[in-house]
Amino acid sequence: MMFDPGDRARIRDELLDAARADADITGAALVGSAARGAEDRWSDIDLVLQLDRGAHEPTVVERWTAALRDRHGIADTLDVFAAGDVRYRVFLLPTSLQIDVSFWPHDLFRATEEGFALQFGTAAAPTRAPDPEVRRMIGMGWLYALHARSALARGKVWQAAMMLDDLRDEIVALQCLRAGVNPWHGRDVDRLDAASLRLLEQARADSLRPDELERSKRALLALFHDEVRAHDTALADALSPALSALTE
Repeated sequence: MMFDPGDRARIRDELLDAARADADITGAALVGSAARGAEDRWSDIDLVLQLDRGAHEPTVVERWTAALRDRHGIADTLDVFAAGDVRYRVFLLPTSLQIDVSFWPHDLFRATEEGFALQFGTAAAPTRAPDPEVRRMIGMGWLYALHARSALARGKVWQAAMMLDDLRDEIVALQCLRAGVNPWHGRDVDRLDAASLRLLEQARADSLRPDELERSKRALLALFHDEVRAHDTALADALSPALSALTE
């Protein structure tokens, strides 16, 4: 059975109570939609924990994992490391509720994104996560386009479709970055202007037919070239012959 908002609120309160009672935890904050006052039916729990200076991080992580497993059951976990090797352990409960708990070294505990609701403890001065690198995004874009062309030529329609999806993702991230909205993981793509969204929609392939994938490739390359030009005119000029060759 899927979780409901009441379940989520109760579990979040349990986690905060557990953090206050844990001698290895000296601070906690909520981030994400709860901290921004933007929760909806589908929101997860995002909890940031500050480790005591003497805490052994792996031991604390495994103790918290065991407690969650005993209390609510766990379908699976995923560890993601970011912000200087801070561990984010992502829990998937059997109810499909996602719980993200990050374990921060004492002196690194701070806000790194919009929305940081400190529950207890003392946070360092906030920092902002760096935006993705435009040149790398552009490089990945033309690389995906190259592989889409070769996949189509070899009759590998599924690979071609996947490469075109990846190309579109880079275009979306570049557009979001230019629009000043979150470029990560499509979180703010729906905030792009209607004209941009319409062109992205039109550039999607509606089947795995080779001619339809070819049409999508051409449309996406046009959008990609325009987006490169918006970020770096000289690079767009340098890429023009190669991108044109990809449509032949």
